[in-house]
Amino acid sequence: MQPSGGRRQRLASSLPMTLRVYRKLSSAMVPLAPALIKRRLKLGKEDPERVGERRGMSGDVRPKGPLVWIHGASVGEVLAAVGLIERLRALNLRILLTSGTVTSAAIVAKRFPPDVIHQYVPYDSPRYVARFLDHWRPSLALFIESDLWPNLILSSAARRLPMVLINGRMSQRSFPRWRRVSNTIGALLGRFDICLAQSKTDAERFAALGSPNVMVTGNLKLDVAAPPADPAKLERLMSVTRGRAIVVAASTHPGEEELLIEAHKSLAGFFPGLLTVIVPRHAARGEAVARLVTEAGLRPGLRSHEDLPVATTDIYVADTMGELGLFYRLAPIVFMGGSLVAHGGQNPIEAIKLGAAIVHGPHVFNFTEVYDALDRAGGARRADDLEALVKQLGQFLADPAARDASLAASERVVEQLGGALERTVTALEPYLLQLQLERGAANA
Repeated sequence: MQPSGGRRQRLASSLPMTLRVYRKLSSAMVPLAPALIKRRLKLGKEDPERVGERRGMSGDVRPKGPLVWIHGASVGEVLAAVGLIERLRALNLRILLTSGTVTSAAIVAKRFPPDVIHQYVPYDSPRYVARFLDHWRPSLALFIESDLWPNLILSSAARRLPMVLINGRMSQRSFPRWRRVSNTIGALLGRFDICLAQSKTDAERFAALGSPNVMVTGNLKLDVAAPPADPAKLERLMSVTRGRAIVVAASTHPGEEELLIEAHKSLAGFFPGLLTVIVPRHAARGEAVARLVTEAGLRPGLRSHEDLPVATTDIYVADTMGELGLFYRLAPIVFMGGSLVAHGGQNPIEAIKLGAAIVHGPHVFNFTEVYDALDRAGGARRADDLEALVKQLGQFLADPAARDASLAASERVVEQLGGALERTVTALEPYLLQLQLERGAANA
């Protein structure tokens, strides 16, 4: 398989009405960008020092030679690319990584090497996208999962930029929505040379929506290494919590903390000294979560205030960035958030790799294949409501052998489902070889 721009060029001559209207509207909305940015700054959703990047401007210099552009929506997508970025860097390829959230930018700064260039993805206006592409002139574009901005895709295709959708995911909820506008999504997916899908189901959905070339390579998130933790901080937490039963609720969303607080109250009667650690998906919600704890008659601790759990702390709110690796190592039981509410669930793989038994709610459509395999193998336990949550957590707290058996089963599942990184790199080999040839020719 060789990268091809001819097919995309032919497709460019005919766009569905929806995309033609979208392009006109997104161009007309440019004068409103300052107001939008001002509002997002007020909400803490933009970095005041980097708002120019949202208009396609950058103070960073494009490095010489081939440049691989990788785009992911937010934290989960960016972290999914960690292993792939390491492999590309080993080939001496430079990386431009774009994302759309302040949180993801902070994670990149903390977890990635300094030679990985991070930029905020520009707002999806033809003018801003053109500035971005003019400045960076990427050699290959890799879009992670399904963050498909029309102008970004159409403008890249018009420049004959090879594009690949990697770790492609099309959820059960999104698929019927896209089918209602099949011409629109088909016109976008048709611009990609190839779609590397997470599962057979994802591949079938992408093909049905218009992807002309689909392969199943697996989920890159299954191959991501466990997140790091500061050894001194871990030792300090272990010291102040020694002898206490601990449950971590990771990446929680509004509507879940109330249930977790009630579950703690029920379980504390059977497990004196129980400590529940709540890690909100968005750290800025820490104060609000702490108020819920206080209103429930319990005593909170706030990590952002540099509190440490003390003997009287009931619920510790870990409202800081990039410390999940710390708390996964601290607790033998993890409830995965975003699953008691219809958010779609969070990735359980990192917690499993760090030795935690998993409990989750019913809403896990973001990771359907993973949770289905875990549940079938006994590698995770599902709790549909408060009563079930108390039961499942209580059983793990009371029975370490059952907890260990569940962890062993989950580790086998993760091993069986792994290998996506190797399959992805193999699928990308024609593109990577071309970039290496171009680099060699430039250096000759």
